[in-house]
Amino acid sequence: MALSSTERIDIVNIGLMILSAIAAFMLPFQLFLFVYAVLGPLHYLTEISWLHDKQYFTKGKYDAVWLLVVGVVLMLNFFRFKIELEFPPMFDANLMFIALLSALIFVTVKNTFYKIGGIVVLVFASQLSHNMNFFLTVFVPTLIHVYVFTALFMLYGTIKSKSRVGMWAFALMVAIPFILYNVMPGKAFYMPSAQTQFTYRPFEIVNRVWFSIIDKVPVPGTVEGWNELIFSSTKGIMLMRFIAFAYTYHYLNWFSKTKVIQWHKVPKLRFAIVIVVWIASVAIYMYNYETGLQWLLLLSFMHVLLEFPLNVISIMGIGEHIKSKVFKPAQA
Repeated sequence: MALSSTERIDIVNIGLMILSAIAAFMLPFQLFLFVYAVLGPLHYLTEISWLHDKQYFTKGKYDAVWLLVVGVVLMLNFFRFKIELEFPPMFDANLMFIALLSALIFVTVKNTFYKIGGIVVLVFASQLSHNMNFFLTVFVPTLIHVYVFTALFMLYGTIKSKSRVGMWAFALMVAIPFILYNVMPGKAFYMPSAQTQFTYRPFEIVNRVWFSIIDKVPVPGTVEGWNELIFSSTKGIMLMRFIAFAYTYHYLNWFSKTKVIQWHKVPKLRFAIVIVVWIASVAIYMYNYETGLQWLLLLSFMHVLLEFPLNVISIMGIGEHIKSKVFKPAQA
């Protein structure tokens, strides 16, 4: 039986996953920094452009403005020490809680009055987010977004297209982190240089929180101890292989589905602007690392928040599919 176009793309994605896993296995830190700086901004810009044409998958024309406002405030909070601003404790967790559940409101509620009322309730309820601080502020914008939401998006696409290959691709996506953790655990083939370690410093928070909260590793008491754990230990290398794979395939998955998603079919002027801004983003990152990183973090946060409604739709779609299989309509 001939393969459909979707199934052929799923086969390509299986190949991309394998290549991403091999590269992450060999050069975890170097691969992450490369794809984040080069593929990252192109993905963020093209996806924001595509989401804009889809009205961000919300029911209201201006719903996404609220998510943009939250994103700007989040970035101000992130760089508060540089701009000498003060925010309440756990403020970023509150905002992520509000943004994530606002997306649910924007996808399911059309009435503007009900939306405003729902957001007001979320503002008061956001104090509950303090119990999920690291989950919301560290993992949702990073590993949850690039790995969990990507896997759910793949599964949702497979359900809709009924691809025979799609389920195998999803299964491989789930299996690869376990393979990277258990196949030949140990030192990296090419240890990160001092420059690579310095460049990775702003991203260390993911590794530190993972070891402290998820892996329950004894917390080192010195900077040298953290450096050893993150960059040289067996656990550090295995975790970085997963992080590098998740980010690399997250970007490649987006570009591999160009024909399906058709994110490139936008006005020519906008597409040209996207390409120019992408090239400028990479150039800024290479010329001035700190400035480039701040810009990339802003782009990254914005695309994460603006994608929340689509993530909600994917989860709801998967839930509806499971519900239809478990609770089948009664036969006539």
